[in-house]
Amino acid sequence: MKLKSRCIVFDLSGKIALVTGASGAIGGAIARILHNLGATLAISGTRTTGLEALAQELSQRIYVFQCDLSCMTEVDCLVNEVEHRCGRVDILVNNAGITRDNLLLKMTNDEWNQVMMVNLEAPFRLMRGASRSMLKGKWGRIVNISSISGTVGNAGQANYAASKSALLGLSKSAALELARRNITVNCVAPGLIQSPMVDAIPALHREGLEKRIPLARVGRPEEVAAAVGFLASDEASYITGHVLHVNGGMSMV
Repeated sequence: MKLKSRCIVFDLSGKIALVTGASGAIGGAIARILHNLGATLAISGTRTTGLEALAQELSQRIYVFQCDLSCMTEVDCLVNEVEHRCGRVDILVNNAGITRDNLLLKMTNDEWNQVMMVNLEAPFRLMRGASRSMLKGKWGRIVNISSISGTVGNAGQANYAASKSALLGLSKSAALELARRNITVNCVAPGLIQSPMVDAIPALHREGLEKRIPLARVGRPEEVAAAVGFLASDEASYITGHVLHVNGGMSMV
């Protein structure tokens, strides 16, 4: 039997994608690649200046929504606002995240709670809201941005690592619940990626981290975005409950 060849073209034309934290380095790269693949974008964040600049750059098929993910009232309204202006949500990318680093014995309750609210509670609420729209359309893609810290931990980041690890479990459970309605739920777990967060790492410590990367370099935001673009496409329709690690081999799990 002769197999038919198929040209693989990631095409998101006609899809509505909500990307949180789109004013950041990785979030902006994700927004750009989804837009390049044809999606209409709903981008959210707390810094409207960065969001508006991205909207001007892309110029069309893009809507800006200000949302503070530490405020659950705003989080609960976000999906409704996107549906009101765009009609529905087909693709949800929970990219936004914060750090409040401290040693375990010195970490305050506020430092713990702030990270959990933004990195875990907000994604849960957005997944719950967006999945209702996806269920109606019998198609959906949810991509949650986790971290290498969520798999291997990191000293001084008990709150951040716990939130990103919990996001993996949340994604797998949601994947099981939503699979029958053609909705996939996956995670992308970046390693050391060029961003203001990585730039803030002291030079000596960063040099030590880079030595642990087999590919011998820090990753680019576009490399994380490419993984998200793939998981959002029809070409990834048989992948769900998966964690795609983008870390240069720093952790092979």
